[in-house]
Amino acid sequence: MDAAETAVPQNLVFVDLETTGGNSAYDRITEVGLVRVQDGELVEEWSSLVNPERPIPAYIEAYTGISNQMVADAPRFADIAALVRDKLRGAVFVAHSARFDYSFLRSEFGRLDMPFSAKVLCTVKLSRRLFPSFARHNLDAVMERHGLSCSARHRALGDARVLHEFWRKLRLEIADEVLDATLSVLLDGPKLPDHLPAGLADELPEGPGVYRFYGEGRALLYVGRSNSLRTRMLAQLAVASEVRAVDWLQTAGELGARLRENDWIRRQRPLHNRRAPGNAQSFTMRFPSDRSGHLELIAIGAVGAEQLQHCFGVFHSEKDARKALLDIARAQQLCLKVLGFEPSEGSCFASQMGNCRGACTGKEPLALHDLRVKLALSALKLKSWPFPGRIALRERDPLGGASGAADGGADLHVLDRWIYLGTARSEEDLCALAAQESDGHFDPDVYRILVRYFAKHPNLDWRPLSPVPVCS
Repeated sequence: MDAAETAVPQNLVFVDLETTGGNSAYDRITEVGLVRVQDGELVEEWSSLVNPERPIPAYIEAYTGISNQMVADAPRFADIAALVRDKLRGAVFVAHSARFDYSFLRSEFGRLDMPFSAKVLCTVKLSRRLFPSFARHNLDAVMERHGLSCSARHRALGDARVLHEFWRKLRLEIADEVLDATLSVLLDGPKLPDHLPAGLADELPEGPGVYRFYGEGRALLYVGRSNSLRTRMLAQLAVASEVRAVDWLQTAGELGARLRENDWIRRQRPLHNRRAPGNAQSFTMRFPSDRSGHLELIAIGAVGAEQLQHCFGVFHSEKDARKALLDIARAQQLCLKVLGFEPSEGSCFASQMGNCRGACTGKEPLALHDLRVKLALSALKLKSWPFPGRIALRERDPLGGASGAADGGADLHVLDRWIYLGTARSEEDLCALAAQESDGHFDPDVYRILVRYFAKHPNLDWRPLSPVPVCS
């Protein structure tokens, strides 16, 4: 095959980075390793430690061997940015899980207002396509499968050298036409509609987060979330003819994405999101304080946060709450008259039809009926707030932590009795949220999000914010 016709690139730079964590939005680079190849020949190897201008978490240090002491006197990325960009210029950017390394470098360049883009080749995707019968394609698996070795694993230049050796193996062992066809697919970037900004696909991060689509005149069309912003947004944008602009916010994990998505939808009311009626229209059930045995249906917005644990169920409307109660009463042979939902004279209608055990006529003791009501509703009982007061709930990045954030490397979600006040990524943010007045606005969607998360994560990582911490 003629070199002019082949998709096999002749100018490549094999890249590996070490970082303080897994999220390019607020983690930083600690080491850069580059191996440059031109026309099949090795032309340069280069690496440098980088001062990330923030602490390296202990577990990252244990993984990479790069300590805070090692980077203390290293150049900042700003000091080597022009040099790094020059070494990358004009070459195909090759890395293992390439979007990770590419997004980190673009974030670092972006902080300095330095434009950078390149064709990207991911050796994980390359391995999967060429060797589909194998389940594992991480770098250790690739090394074992192809007989590759590395004297400095988890260091940037050592891993970049491994990728170069892997490429040399492929060039020797894979037929030209097979490699060419595979690279044609992998190097052909995603196609987006012409009306979207040029280079948008390069900007989209791989990690979890929340995003917004805007139409003409910056009208907010849609709010969404995903554990992979890039994958979800590219899939939707490919067919989104109305979208003229987008923005997004990376989060440490799924909880942060869910909370922020819900908050944006509630506050900003995008045109194409489906959302239940406002919280003021949501209803719940509770026993009134007069201990009459009656149940009342009440707008959940009228219930104080401290009283929620005495309520049963969250329903989109009074009609839904009433229907749920009627269904429960029918199934458990409860008396609607005693519950306060039928006139007080005479026996209830269900008793006349043989579907009430007679609490309205004295046949069933009221104490027993009350007990059966509580048992029947027990599955709907709203959960007590499991903390002593306002807290910061720590959520770590699933790819290794968000060390740029507050309090040891995570997003810190500030919560107060099922109310979401915001997410902190710095001590200043945390102090502001800790002192923020709560409007007592109970959001049933936040309640559901948190209950599910608490059930799936029994070992929660949190810190109290009551009393409010003293901040400088």
